[in-house]
Amino acid sequence: MTTTPDAPATGPIRRITVFTGSSAGTDPAYARAAVDVGQALAARGIAVVYGGGNVGLMGAVSTAASEAGGEVHGVMPEALVDKEIAHTGLTTFEIVPDMHARKMRMADLGDAFVALPGGIGTLEEFFEVWTWLQLGIHRKPVALYDVRGFWRPMLTMLDRMVEEGFVAGSFRDSLLVATTPRELIRVLEDWAPPAPKWAEGEAPAV
Repeated sequence: MTTTPDAPATGPIRRITVFTGSSAGTDPAYARAAVDVGQALAARGIAVVYGGGNVGLMGAVSTAASEAGGEVHGVMPEALVDKEIAHTGLTTFEIVPDMHARKMRMADLGDAFVALPGGIGTLEEFFEVWTWLQLGIHRKPVALYDVRGFWRPMLTMLDRMVEEGFVAGSFRDSLLVATTPRELIRVLEDWAPPAPKWAEGEAPAV
């Protein structure tokens, strides 16, 4: 990441980094939602940054954005070019050495982050960028795109963490949740960053 804890909040959102599954899931509603998000971002002139694959929900959102005339930037580690089936015809496609480089590059490119339904990799990417927000490493909005209540069990767990004193309520409130493309774009653009978990020289606190 190139920002610091003292960095101001980001300006206009020009590119959104999307985390989502390389599988399509069992319900066609997931793929339809991915297409809706891709088309809506393209219509708004917001570019998509994602993992570069042409399969599952990641393929659906990127293809929809590209076919709607939007910019799509893919980033993929060399080892996954064949496994995730690299998407052709993107605005840019970068091959990086490994997963760490991929996540760093996607984080640097995006002005905001959104997680659509996905699996373990999606969770790992989402929690990393949300943790970075808590630590003040970046000042960019993080959102969940909730399809058919997919994220509700996790949100319940996050609320439990607040109740048990492991997560500050103010930080929990910083996490955005949207159920339509229009709502997603609105909450991302209206977002204000929370204070970092602790200022320089202060002891860690929840």
